[in-house]
Amino acid sequence: METLSHAITPSSSPKFTLPRNDNVSRRLLRYRHGFSSLNLRTLRSQRRSRVFSKVECSQSSNNNIDFSDPDWKSKFQQDFEKRFNIPHITDIFPDAHSFPSTFCLRMRTPVTEDFAEGYPSDEEWHGYINNKDRVLLKVIHYSSPTSAGAECIDPNCSWVEQWVHRAGPREKIYFKPEEVKAAIVTCGGLCPGLNDVIRQIVITLEIYGVKNIVGIPFGYRGFSDKDLSEMPLSRKVVQNIHLSGGSLLGVSRGGPPVSEIVTRMEERGINMLFVLGGNGTHAGANAIHNECRKRKLKVAVVGVPKTIDNDILLMDKTFGFDTAVEEAQRAINSAYIEAHSAYHGIGIVKLMGRSSGFIAMQSSLASGQVDICLIPEVPFHLHGPHGVLRHLKYLIETKGSAVVCVAEGAGQNLVEKTNATDASGNIVLGDFGVHIQQETKKYFKEIGIPADVKYIDPTYMIRACRANASDGILCTVLGQNAVHGAFAGYSGITVGICNTHYVYFPIPEVISHPREVDPNSRMWHRCLTSTGQPDFV
Repeated sequence: METLSHAITPSSSPKFTLPRNDNVSRRLLRYRHGFSSLNLRTLRSQRRSRVFSKVECSQSSNNNIDFSDPDWKSKFQQDFEKRFNIPHITDIFPDAHSFPSTFCLRMRTPVTEDFAEGYPSDEEWHGYINNKDRVLLKVIHYSSPTSAGAECIDPNCSWVEQWVHRAGPREKIYFKPEEVKAAIVTCGGLCPGLNDVIRQIVITLEIYGVKNIVGIPFGYRGFSDKDLSEMPLSRKVVQNIHLSGGSLLGVSRGGPPVSEIVTRMEERGINMLFVLGGNGTHAGANAIHNECRKRKLKVAVVGVPKTIDNDILLMDKTFGFDTAVEEAQRAINSAYIEAHSAYHGIGIVKLMGRSSGFIAMQSSLASGQVDICLIPEVPFHLHGPHGVLRHLKYLIETKGSAVVCVAEGAGQNLVEKTNATDASGNIVLGDFGVHIQQETKKYFKEIGIPADVKYIDPTYMIRACRANASDGILCTVLGQNAVHGAFAGYSGITVGICNTHYVYFPIPEVISHPREVDPNSRMWHRCLTSTGQPDFV
């Protein structure tokens, strides 16, 4: 079995056919990696005529939909329901017994040993979720594939209902609390809200009656490193951890082989695993889930998406994103003050966002102080008559100052490639922030116009802080629903917010590729309206 760092790389993730088969998406991708130039007129023409043949994250089985078949909608829905059906303990253990849930808000206190083998039923309490409850994945009926942000299944943009599983406590549970050993692990980089999620998972587990809760230190590494011991967790331990940033358990990238992780889980008696991380971490969680099934272990593996980049498919947003945008305002405002206070001042701010420009876009939109926003999804030139530098010259001549916000993954076709990868298998990006700073200084020196360029990189500042109120609420509900899902017998799932409702997704449906900003979306158009920037191609 491959090591976990290999298991979670894109090359070994489940293969899915994606709706990025239109010419615009392919040409944007080629341009971003320096394979070809892009003609603006062609881009606009193709944007107007693009048609999505499938919804996001559709499997290859949907690649050959016969739209001439009068029953194609019902067949598509059946296939969709099959793909989004979430794995359950009874798939492997058909005779698994269920028990009345020990989660009841009327009790207000955790269950005691008195309930063992005979849990009280509270059928009159209407706080449980029916297993057949569903949430609509898409709520906008686009009448034309040329509508801004349109996501269409067929060329006519037909409306097809797509339902996903609603999250929440079930009336029947498949684990006895006194027999549960629950483990929590946080992987990847830091993110505001990690401690909030850890805290709420622990509190909710205790309400169910679980006594044995541990934290795995420093990501998946904690399963194999003999120098790292499990951290006992309880409400007393986690009561105030949400008041600070970072992770109580620590984080790391990569890890041991999946088979070794599952062996360690068996040895330690872990039968509930809560994994907090991004796409790569979730790929690892799914591999652990599959290995547990292969060994016929009654284990629930539940993920909680963690990325401030907001780049997880199908979800409204991920925890930490709102806090990151809020913290980014400080950097942008500092850049504005520096630029506005200097003669011909230019402030450049680089924000996180490897392949998705959500933080840069939302931060620019929120601040109202940004003149140019550059993201990985939208191609641009630095030089030339329509380049970024020429527009900066115009801003200096007309406004006297300018503020530029760039995502870390932007302009990778303009910088030297590192050909290196991190422990998770991610490509180490070239530093475009420093590159545009140097090119800006060089450009204004060459044209003989004095320019005072200030560069701010708050990368680790915006992810190491405490979660704000909005993210705190999101983290709380995600943590609760992760526990509800595990006790309901689901595994290989992740919890997220979809159209303001909390849902369960099968992990493979959200990890095929990062979610990206749609250059034809209304939100990007709003950002362009706010900055007033032109197309830089």
